[in-house]
Amino acid sequence: MSEAPPPAVRYAGFVVLAEGILMLIVAAVLVVRAVLGADQHIVSGYGTAIWFLLVGGGVTAGGWALLTERRWGRGIAVFINLLLLPVAWYIYSSHQLTYAVPVALVALVALGLLFSPSAVQWVSRRD
Repeated sequence: MSEAPPPAVRYAGFVVLAEGILMLIVAAVLVVRAVLGADQHIVSGYGTAIWFLLVGGGVTAGGWALLTERRWGRGIAVFINLLLLPVAWYIYSSHQLTYAVPVALVALVALGLLFSPSAVQWVSRRD
């Protein structure tokens, strides 16, 4: 039987799960906007919603995996939060500081938790 993950992994699991759920909410909002007649000429609301649904589903699964003591969730969590850092930079370069700062902070907090010594030690254990 494997040892329970340290608190840092569980906290990261909650953060990643919240990120995934937020992506699923964005997918739903995009579909609702498209159904209500939002302009689809520049950006496809349906196509973007499918992307958010697929990625959000994977991120949600990764967060759930961390909460249920499965090490494979850490790879998804690290990957998505590393991707969020350039997203935050892009938002910042678009002069949207009020959105860029929270995105960057959440990603950095999650990465800090996932690369904490206790989390690295937990993920590197062999059963």
